[in-house]
Amino acid sequence: MIALLDVVARIGRGLLGACEASGKLAMFALAGVGHVFRPPFYGRMFLRALLEIGFLSLPVVALTAVFTGMVLALQSSTGLSRFSADSAVASLVVLSVTRELGPVLAGLMVAGRVGAAMAAEIGTMRVTDQIDALTTLSTNPMKYLVAPRLLAGVIALPLLVLVADILGVLGGFIIGVVKLGFNPGIYLNNTVDFVRNDDVVSGLVKAAVFGFLISLMGCFHGYNSKGGAQGVGAATTSAVVAASVLILAFDYVLTELFFAR
Repeated sequence: MIALLDVVARIGRGLLGACEASGKLAMFALAGVGHVFRPPFYGRMFLRALLEIGFLSLPVVALTAVFTGMVLALQSSTGLSRFSADSAVASLVVLSVTRELGPVLAGLMVAGRVGAAMAAEIGTMRVTDQIDALTTLSTNPMKYLVAPRLLAGVIALPLLVLVADILGVLGGFIIGVVKLGFNPGIYLNNTVDFVRNDDVVSGLVKAAVFGFLISLMGCFHGYNSKGGAQGVGAATTSAVVAASVLILAFDYVLTELFFAR
C-alpha cells in the first residue's frame, strides 16, 4: 500500500511540475509578445536577430533543401515505377517540399543552430548577472532581449522556407532530368500544374509558427538558466530538444487544420 502511494505521489509531483512549467512558459510567451507591440522598440537588436536567424542560417537550410529534393525525387521514382506512375514524381516532390519537408527540415536546422545560440547567449547573460544589470539601467530585459528575437523568428523563418521550397524543387528537377531522364519542359509543367497557392501558404504559415517556437524556446530556457556554465549547457540542450519536439507536434496540428477533410 505504501509503495502504491509513493507511485501516486511521484506521478502527482510530475504532473504538478509539468503544469507549473507550462504556466511559466505561457506567461513568458505572453509577456514577450506583449512587448513586441509596446514601445520602445529596439530596432538594432531586431536587425541583429533577423541577420542571425535568417541570413546566417541560409547555407545550412539551402544545402538541406537541395539534397532533400534530390533524395525525394530518387526515392519516389523507385517507388512509383512499380505502379508505372513515374510521371507523378514532379507533383510528389513539389507537394512534399512545400507542404511538409521545407518548413519542418528548415525549422529543425534553425532550431539546432539558432535555438542553441540564443539559449547560450541569454543564459550566459543570466549567470553573469548581465540581465540584472539591464534592469538596474532601467532597460526591460524582456523588451530588449526577448521581443526582438520573437519577431525576428516569425519573419525570418518563412523567408528561409520560401528559399528552401525553391531549392528543394530545383534539387528534384536536377535528379529528374539528369538521372531519371525526364523531359525538362514536361517536368516543369507537371510541377506548376499540381502545386497550388494553399500548398505554399500552408508551409509558410507553419514556418512562422516554427520560427516563433524556436525563438521562444531559446529565450525561455536561456532566460531561466542557472548554475553557472553547467546550467547554460543544460539550457542550451533543453532549448534545442524542446523546440524540435514542438515543431513536430505543431506540424501535425497545423496539417490537421489545413488539410483535414
